[in-house]
Amino acid sequence: MSRLRLGPLLRYVDEDTATIWIETDGPCEAEVRCDPGSAGGTARTWQIAGHHYALITVVGLEPGTETTYRLLLDGTEVWPASGSSLPPSTIRTPAPGTGAVDVAFGSCRWAARPSASSHDPAGPDALDALAQRAIAGGERPDVLLLLGDQVYADETSENVREQLAARRDLSEPPWSQVADFGEYTLLYDESWTDPEVRWLLSTVPSCMIFDDHDVIDDWNTSESWRSEMRATGWWRARILGGLASYWVYQHLGNLSPGELAEDPVFAAVRAAEDGTDVLYEFVERADRDPDTARWSYRRDFGRVRLLIVDTRAARVLDEQQRAMLGKGEMAWLREQVLTGTGPSHPGEASGPGPRSGTGTAASAGAPAAHRDGSYDHLLLGTSLPWLLPPAIHGTEAWNAAMCRGVRGERWARFGERLRRAADLEHWAAYPQSFEALSELLEEVAGAHEAPATVCVLSGDVHHAYVSEPRFDRPVSSRVLQLTCSPMHNSIPTAMRAGFRFGWSRAGRALGRVLARHGRTWSPGTHRPAANPRPGTAAAAGGASGGTAPGSAVVDWKRSGGPWFGNQLMTLRLRGRSAELTLEQARAVPEGADSPGGVPGAGRGLRSRLEQVLRRSLVEARPSPPSSANAPHPTGS
Repeated sequence: MSRLRLGPLLRYVDEDTATIWIETDGPCEAEVRCDPGSAGGTARTWQIAGHHYALITVVGLEPGTETTYRLLLDGTEVWPASGSSLPPSTIRTPAPGTGAVDVAFGSCRWAARPSASSHDPAGPDALDALAQRAIAGGERPDVLLLLGDQVYADETSENVREQLAARRDLSEPPWSQVADFGEYTLLYDESWTDPEVRWLLSTVPSCMIFDDHDVIDDWNTSESWRSEMRATGWWRARILGGLASYWVYQHLGNLSPGELAEDPVFAAVRAAEDGTDVLYEFVERADRDPDTARWSYRRDFGRVRLLIVDTRAARVLDEQQRAMLGKGEMAWLREQVLTGTGPSHPGEASGPGPRSGTGTAASAGAPAAHRDGSYDHLLLGTSLPWLLPPAIHGTEAWNAAMCRGVRGERWARFGERLRRAADLEHWAAYPQSFEALSELLEEVAGAHEAPATVCVLSGDVHHAYVSEPRFDRPVSSRVLQLTCSPMHNSIPTAMRAGFRFGWSRAGRALGRVLARHGRTWSPGTHRPAANPRPGTAAAAGGASGGTAPGSAVVDWKRSGGPWFGNQLMTLRLRGRSAELTLEQARAVPEGADSPGGVPGAGRGLRSRLEQVLRRSLVEARPSPPSSANAPHPTGS
């Protein structure tokens, strides 16, 4: 009899449908049964590299309900686990027309368990603390966004290293890093088998996207980096294993049932006796030519539109044409952002149609935010922040100019070394892409039917902050950069000081000095007269690597933070109102009262989430009329 190895993970949920992901130790028929009622679903497992998986579509759910479910393998119940003291897993469907959703997000979760004691050097895990609160009957979000570094392929724990040493010689490349798909499965085991986190992921729907550590530090930072990696004897197995495991463990669950039904790679994998070759062929093609795959996707929650953007695999790395997103990817993003924002934005931007093997183009198979396509809030998930501390932004833009050869070959070589050493690879390091994204957000925020908020949700930088841009044209939406990281990791004291300096007046001054040397633009300064802002950068996809022309964003300010610790942000969206909270994980001493905390079955620790920030972003007001005759919103 097959046994449950990992999961269940509740992934996609809409008003009457859900998907549940599992891994088993052998082939079997998986079934989800909901109680009470007749909702449920079945799926046959499929095989990748000797491992067995299923993604079960659950149909027949009632809107606006919370339904308990059970998991059976070949007719034998395996979940809830026998003898478990945890609450039953449930599927909570949204009620039509409520306009209410709570979205929690964070990134960078190093899931290693402390080996010898109850002390965790990284501090209490924010995801585990959220699980403890939910288990105790406290608040839980409607959806959880995991914005990168769900696993650390290049920083393995003592436990994983012991397992790797039993498989191969760790004195040979890639040393104590994971080497292939089979070794990646060890990381997901470690990350998702903590009992409380496992229960949380079985009950709260999740959306995921990779960042660099899901594959390797500095993944796709430059063309020279990629050439060096491809010249090694171990990189091919690593990148194939990394992308294939991401497709299996994270990507598939991001898709709606309609998108899954149209995905040719998913169909081919399920049809094959062993889908390894099919999947490896796809991910090798995707790594070689990013235009053949799309990892970005769209999810709508009533009148809330969520767009998760791939900022790693979709890059253009040619030094003279560097772009965070290629032209096709940027055209897709533009279409998804502008659809439903008014009569002048029908959402018919040029670009490729559905990409073979992903099933995530446009909104195929996905429900619309509203029957006319309009929405009240735009959430743009990108693992890398759009707006950084000004000194860091200036440093990255200057570094990009140096690497491009603005000051000659010697500076270019220095710039490449610095880029890798200091991780200078955010949106600021792609000036034309920064410009294109800024123009796009300005356009939607000033559109005929602009959403109430436009929020860029990010992680990566191991601290949290709130930043707000000032555009050179009036806009109606409140636009924010919301950054929250890590969920479970640490940051050196020197880096904390550096991030604080980045927001200071001295930091801004440093950014201006670097801008002059790099012949580029700095926040809060005039655009170079020789490089006026182009009016079509967003439509062009920002794929030109020339001198930075400035930005639709004139400047930005920090309106909260920086905060350091293991943390989660949550957006509470009600109609057109929005509220932001930031919570940090705190360890609870033995014997202390822990509201919302329960004994930690996974790490032997008790923890709780402590509110650090609660802020209203937009007060409640009616949604705008959707007719073409509605008055144009005024800018502010």
